[in-house]
Amino acid sequence: MTPSQRLPDIGQALRDAVTLQQQGRLREAEKIYTRVLKAVPDQFDALNLLGTVKAQRGQAGEAYRLITAALRVNPRAPDAWVNLGIVLHALKRDQEALESFDKALALKPGDADALYQRGNALMALGRAQDALGAFGEVLVLMPRHPQARLDRGLALAALGRHQEAVAEFEAALALSPKNPAAHYNHGISLFSLGGYAEAVAAYDRALSIAADHVKAWNNRGLALQALNRHEEALASYAKALELQKDYADAHFNQALALLTVGEFRRGFEKYEWRWRRSGMPSGRGYGRPLWLGEYPLERRTILLHAEQGLGDTIQFARYVPMLARAGAKVVLEVQPQLKALLGQIEGAAAVVARGEPLPAFDVHCPLGSLPLALKTEPTTIPSTDRYIGADEAHMAKWRPRLEALGRPRIALAWSGNPQHMNDRNRSIPLSLFAPLWSPGAMHFVCVQRELRDGDAELLAREPRVTQLGRELDDFADTAAVLALVDLVITVDTSVAHLAGAMGRPVYILVPFSPDWRWTLAGESSRWYPTARLFRQPSVGDWDSVIERLRGELAGFSTTELRR
Repeated sequence: MTPSQRLPDIGQALRDAVTLQQQGRLREAEKIYTRVLKAVPDQFDALNLLGTVKAQRGQAGEAYRLITAALRVNPRAPDAWVNLGIVLHALKRDQEALESFDKALALKPGDADALYQRGNALMALGRAQDALGAFGEVLVLMPRHPQARLDRGLALAALGRHQEAVAEFEAALALSPKNPAAHYNHGISLFSLGGYAEAVAAYDRALSIAADHVKAWNNRGLALQALNRHEEALASYAKALELQKDYADAHFNQALALLTVGEFRRGFEKYEWRWRRSGMPSGRGYGRPLWLGEYPLERRTILLHAEQGLGDTIQFARYVPMLARAGAKVVLEVQPQLKALLGQIEGAAAVVARGEPLPAFDVHCPLGSLPLALKTEPTTIPSTDRYIGADEAHMAKWRPRLEALGRPRIALAWSGNPQHMNDRNRSIPLSLFAPLWSPGAMHFVCVQRELRDGDAELLAREPRVTQLGRELDDFADTAAVLALVDLVITVDTSVAHLAGAMGRPVYILVPFSPDWRWTLAGESSRWYPTARLFRQPSVGDWDSVIERLRGELAGFSTTELRR
C-alpha cells in the first residue's frame, strides 16, 4: 500500500487544515499538515502551508526550510515565492526577500500581494522612493487597501514629504479608523510639520485604541514639550516607562524635560540614557574606567571627550578648570575645529583633536556627563564671565577688516546645523532679519559659515552686512571676530555658546519651547552671565522677536551695546 493510499483524501485534509489556520487554530492545523507530509513527504501544498504556520508562530528558520523545500518541488508557484519573501523579511534578509518577490511577480505579473510585500522589503532596505512606487501600484489595483495606503504614507514620511504623508494617513484612516498605527504615524508627520497640538490629538486617538502603545506615549510627550507643557510631558514619559522600563528614548526625553524645569539631579541622572537611544552608535571604547564622580581624582589623569555638538563641547568645557583645581590632570579631546580655540583653556594639560593619538590616562568621562559627576545644581553651575578667549594672533588677522567697518559692529548667526532634530524651530530665515538693517548706523558681520538657499543673494543686496562666515577656518577665527564686535546676535547654536563662554554681550534668540539649558522663562542665563535671552511668545513667532530686537537696537550707542 502506498503512502497516498494510507491517506486517501489529502485534498480534504488540506482544506480542513487551511480552515483551522484561518481560524487561528495553528497547532491543530500544524498537526494535519504534518500528517500529510508523513504520508507524502514532497506534498507541495503541505510544505508551503506548514511553512506559513511556522512563520505565524514565530519560527522563521523552520518556515524557511519548509517553503524552500516546497519550491524545490514546484519552483513556478508564485504564492510560495511570496511566502518565502515574507519569511526572509522576518529574518532581516531583505535583499533576498526582494529577489523572492521579484520571482513571484515574474510568474504572476501585477500580483497585489507580491507588490505590497515588495514595498515592505524596499522600505527595510532604505529605498523609500522605490517603495513608494510599489505601494502606488498596489493602490491602482486595490484602491481601498488600507495597509498599502498607510505604508505609502510611511514611505512619503521617510522621504521628508510630510504634507503628502499626512494626506495619505488620513486616507488610510478613512478606510480603517480604528488603526492605531495610522493615528500614531499621522501624529509623527503632524509633529514634523510643526502641528504640535494636532500631533497630541493624533497620539491620543492612537492611545484610545491601544493604551499600551509605548511609542505613542513617548511621542505624545515630545509634542507636549514642544508646546511648553512639560509637566504633562513628564507624565506621558512616565506612562511609557510603566509599560517598558528600559525604554531609553523615553528616559532621555524625560531627562530633557526635567532639566528644562530645573530638576538637575534627576535630570542629569536620566541624561545618561542618551547612550542607549534609538539610532545611537555602539560607542567608542576607551579601555579605561568611566568616571562619574564616584571618587576624588587627585593625582589621576582624566580624559574628557566631546560626544555631542560643538556648542555642547564649549558649554561643558567650563568644568576643566574645576577638575584641575581638584588635583586632576586633564586631557581634553574635542572636535578638530575646536582644538585651536580650546588649546589654551585653563586647567588642560593637553588638548587633542578627535582622531589624534591620545596620551596616557587613568579614567575617562564624556563632557556631557560632567554635570552629573560634579553634582551640578542650578545654584552651583560654574559660571564665570569668561573661560574662553581669542588669541592675539587671530585677532590681528581680523582686526583690519573689522575696524574698517566702523562702530557699532554686530555679529550675526541665524541658523545652525540643518540636520539638528530641532532645526525647524531654532533656525530663522535670513529674510526675517531685514528690519534690523535700517535703525541707526549699525554694521552687521555675518559669522554664518553655512548658507541656506537664497541667503547669498540676500546678503549681496545688503551693503551694511558683511559676510565673513565662509572665510572662518575654525572657531579660533570665529572667536577673534566675536572679540572685535560690540554685540553678538544669534540663534541657539554654537555661536551662542562661544559668545557666552567668552563673556561677550550676546542676544540669544530662543524658540518657544527652549532647549533645556535656557530654562522656561526669564531673560538671563544660568550658564552665561553676559547673555540676554529673547524668547518667542508662541510657536513659530519670530516676527515679534525681531521687532523687539529692532527696538532695542534703534538709537543704541557703542557704549550702551558693550555694557
